[in-house]
Amino acid sequence: MSNSTDEQTASERSYPLLSVNVGAAREAQFKGKPAKSGIYKEKALGAVAVHAEGLSGDEQADTVNHGGPDKAVCAYPYRHYAFWEERLGRSLEFGAFGENFTIDEIDESEVCVGDIFKVGELTLQISQPRVPCWKLAMKWGVDELPALVRDTGKTGFYFRVLSPGAVSPGKLILAVRDPAGVTIEEANNVMHRGKENREGMLRLLAVDALADAWRETLTARLSRLAQS
Repeated sequence: MSNSTDEQTASERSYPLLSVNVGAAREAQFKGKPAKSGIYKEKALGAVAVHAEGLSGDEQADTVNHGGPDKAVCAYPYRHYAFWEERLGRSLEFGAFGENFTIDEIDESEVCVGDIFKVGELTLQISQPRVPCWKLAMKWGVDELPALVRDTGKTGFYFRVLSPGAVSPGKLILAVRDPAGVTIEEANNVMHRGKENREGMLRLLAVDALADAWRETLTARLSRLAQS
């Protein structure tokens, strides 16, 4: 028979969506040079429309590496805020890591690539971990911050949009657990620390929902290993 029991169990799990954050791209400076970034997010005051390319009122300066269907919504666990507040020596507002969704009671060890969530009329699917870049360093004035985020595994993750809709803070419900069960934590380990882990790469590549960019990177890596 089917996965009805698993899906029922999944549907009973919900997580507080504490804040929906958006922001226009801003001009800034990084290492003495002009830079533009959409990492500066603020809590939205009302419901926000979410579509296949992202959130209304949100903007990405670098549309090659940010945004698009596989990275329409960036999510970050609120559980990590206390850790980063101690490291950065300051209090953090929602959206501190450039995320669109600040979600509580969840982290990278508990969600999987391919998991499907619902909030209101919106349906989302996890596509890949977030890969921290230099714009975090620019925002907080800490050059090593992207490496710290990557190395601690406190990266957050991306959603693609399966069904668009308006969203505001509330309950994010896990509707379907991906059958492969590859967590965001495992995916991070494969990408960043398991560059010769063929088994791990194949396990991740077997997840249909994996983002195209990650699929291309891992396929190329496996190809190089096969030739070595």
